[in-house]
Amino acid sequence: MKVVKYSGDIVDFNPVKLKQSLLKSGASPLVVQTILQTIQKEIYEGISTKQIYKMAFGLLKKASNSHAARYNLKEAIRLLGPAGFFFEKYVARLFASEQYETKTNLILQGKCVSHEIDVLIKKDHFISMVECKFHMGKEANSDVKVPMYILSRFNDLKDRQHIIFSGKESISGCWIVTNNRFTADAIAFAKCSGLNLLSWNYPENNNISTKNADNFLYPITCLTTLSLAEKDRLLVLDVILVKEIMHNSECLEKIGLSTNRIKNVLKEASELCEYL
Repeated sequence: MKVVKYSGDIVDFNPVKLKQSLLKSGASPLVVQTILQTIQKEIYEGISTKQIYKMAFGLLKKASNSHAARYNLKEAIRLLGPAGFFFEKYVARLFASEQYETKTNLILQGKCVSHEIDVLIKKDHFISMVECKFHMGKEANSDVKVPMYILSRFNDLKDRQHIIFSGKESISGCWIVTNNRFTADAIAFAKCSGLNLLSWNYPENNNISTKNADNFLYPITCLTTLSLAEKDRLLVLDVILVKEIMHNSECLEKIGLSTNRIKNVLKEASELCEYL
């Protein structure tokens, strides 16, 4: 059976890969097997992977909102766009969960020109700049030109003193974070140049996907009990992570949810973050 990817490439349907992604959602093996059997009966030659994803998401949602939300994680991060401003806030939250101090959207003067920095992080007196490369396209990658360009910005800033967290401080590290993937050349160049990379699947055991699974850092956009407009209103209120509504249900009242809907949203959030 041939299927069509987002990129337009035609590949063989891979039920093992689909099964693994469904199991990662937290669904039981029995539920996963039932979903797989249903999808395999309904797919046809030339179906898009987008349509298969929609089918799987819909079937998961019938079984459990939280499983569907977890399965929808990558798409949820993409919904932090299109401008990428909320993705930068999300990235700051990822570092804050690891005991970094963070600041977003600062303009610093380099040796040659000024630079707008997406995120600055500090731990143990060590400060790094973090540049976020947000992609709306599902198949878009950050190629070698990205670390080459950001390295030049880092070099322009690193030898100077800046007012950042407390008094005059210097930047001694640099991260590049993307919601999609880095090409092999981008990874090789970053390693050679001493730049740190973080993407959906890189580094292998400490990437955006695993950080979410380990620390429950799910963005608010993954919740299935909220509409897109309601998610946008929460983002404007600086509610970025699902766990942030657990002890701040007032934010759900502010966006106009009824008491019954608030209960449903909090139930999904609790299951997603395993608070129950």
